Amino acid sequence: MVSTDAYNIERLNFLVVDDNKHMSMLVKNLIHALGSKNCHEANDAAEAFAELTHFPADIIIVDYNMQPLDGLDFVRLVRTGSDSPNPFVPIIMLSGHTEMNRILEARDAGAHEYLAKPISAQSLYARIHKIISQPREFIKTKSYFGPDRRRKSVPYHNAERRVGNAAPGDPAAAAATEEAGGLSQAELDTLFD
Repeated sequence: MVSTDAYNIERLNFLVVDDNKHMSMLVKNLIHALGSKNCHEANDAAEAFAELTHFPADIIIVDYNMQPLDGLDFVRLVRTGSDSPNPFVPIIMLSGHTEMNRILEARDAGAHEYLAKPISAQSLYARIHKIISQPREFIKTKSYFGPDRRRKSVPYHNAERRVGNAAPGDPAAAAATEEAGGLSQAELDTLFD
């Protein structure tokens, strides 16, 4: 649900990265309908990375499934590339796939939000609103650089808190998720909260 605290996004710069022209145009139209005046687009990850060198994007919306580099590769490139123009830029991952393993991969690559297709102006604005109203610190470890994946201030008392969690890429966990079907937008939102 969108908060009643509305933000004027007129002056935010958006970069839409999608190799599907129709979807790219739809996202751009939604961004303009929400009030933004400045939205650039790129047809693939390489073009988007080049665009970032001269376009100061405030928020990037990238499709998960692209060729030759997919959305995950793009997020990792923005976050950890030695020549990245802005490794701290908020990124919304857009996808028609809502399986748990894909959502966790996007989160673990450094995406701020995950938005399931089909999208609407309300669902897109909800992600933008969350980025603005709930900014997260960036974390740098040996294996991760990106926004803090934990939004809740829950104290951890157990040094082995992740021992019981399935490892990223665990085929058994991925198969169980695939078999159960995709998650709803509300369910995947809780993974980013």
